[in-house]
Amino acid sequence: MAQPSSEKTPSVYLYIPNIIGYFRIIINFIAFAGCYSNRVLFAILYFFSFFCDGLDGWFARKFNQASTFGAVLDMVTDRVSTACLLALLSQLYRPGLVFLMLLGLDITSHWFQMYSMFLSGKTSHKDVKDTGNWLLKLYYGHRPFMAFCCVASEVLYIILFLFADEKSTSLLNVCRC
Repeated sequence: MAQPSSEKTPSVYLYIPNIIGYFRIIINFIAFAGCYSNRVLFAILYFFSFFCDGLDGWFARKFNQASTFGAVLDMVTDRVSTACLLALLSQLYRPGLVFLMLLGLDITSHWFQMYSMFLSGKTSHKDVKDTGNWLLKLYYGHRPFMAFCCVASEVLYIILFLFADEKSTSLLNVCRC
């Protein structure tokens, strides 16, 4: 007779990638709490949280700890982090509406993608094998391209935050530097 395994499966809330997600939330909270008093520290903490975003997926695959909870935690953490940074930029630059429109595009496009994948019975918003949309296939189907797009946009936002000052509130002035 086979002996039952003495190893207990950890709760999904204690999966390594989800713990990384909780850590990212704490780091972002600290970063945004001090964003005006120390912009360089903010940029370092924000980028560190962004870097950890890549780690959680790697750990989920390595330890077979992928979960719907983890996917949603990751997506919400990403969206809130970017939304807060775009909201900051909308206050620092004119026209601020540009950043608010980017914020709306970011949230709605990710929400529609995630919701449509779950409606089709898929467990990940990155599973686009059966879609006819060439842009989604390019973005989610080629990790280096997706990584480049994500890193480039976040780095741009951080640089814009670091360059902002009281004298040059026009986005066009930053572009002329």
